[in-house]
Amino acid sequence: MTSSETTAQETTETPETDYLDEVPQDVEMSLFDHLEELRRRIFYSLIAVFVGVIGCFIAVKPIVQLLEIPAQGVKFLQLAPGEFFFVSIKVAGYSGFVFSSPFILYQILLFVLPGLTRRERRFIGPVVLGSSVLFFVGLVFAYIALIPAALNFFINYGAGVVEQLWSIDKYFEFVLLLLFSTGLAFQIPVIQLLLGYLGIVSSKQMLSGWRSVILGAAVLGAVLTPSTDPLTQSLLAGAVLGLYFGGIGLVKLFGK
Repeated sequence: MTSSETTAQETTETPETDYLDEVPQDVEMSLFDHLEELRRRIFYSLIAVFVGVIGCFIAVKPIVQLLEIPAQGVKFLQLAPGEFFFVSIKVAGYSGFVFSSPFILYQILLFVLPGLTRRERRFIGPVVLGSSVLFFVGLVFAYIALIPAALNFFINYGAGVVEQLWSIDKYFEFVLLLLFSTGLAFQIPVIQLLLGYLGIVSSKQMLSGWRSVILGAAVLGAVLTPSTDPLTQSLLAGAVLGLYFGGIGLVKLFGK
């Protein structure tokens, strides 16, 4: 390629590159303006969480009944005065945060969007959408696979020896923690895409560390699952590995 052709190519590519690297409607703001904007977004998010918690507390009994379905054949006991009331507050808190999380993400986008270039805006939308979808997929996976597997293990282990009478507070502490931790674990591909987009880690580097990833998945499964049974830990570790290698494929597909 001659120098004139190279110059012509640079001339045709530069305007598009400059356009993508521009910040639309770039308005300079002082530090106090940024802090005020951040305070307003946090305030709106807290209101959304409060409304979500109140709404879930009003309808807490159907939510509790839904979360009790995996524990078929088990009777729940209230071992202290007001135990179910505090369980209801805990369930409403987790549920309210989950239901209000899309609005919280929207507020985060409104805060960071003015400082992003057009190129970054094209990337941030799919990342946020993918993160939200993966979080809810993680909740469904925990509800359908992890929780029943863990409960069946404990029920069968004590069958014929002890009667299954469980504290309702301990049960929901177990279920809610497993749901939330699984939703967070399903964010792994999003983190990989961000690292690949920023050029910090390539897909080859991610794949080369597969031995450490297998060990890390086993440790993560043991840490995130509130139970000690190997079946639940293996299911979560397997899901983490699947997400990790799927994330490698996405990084390789989309490139830097």
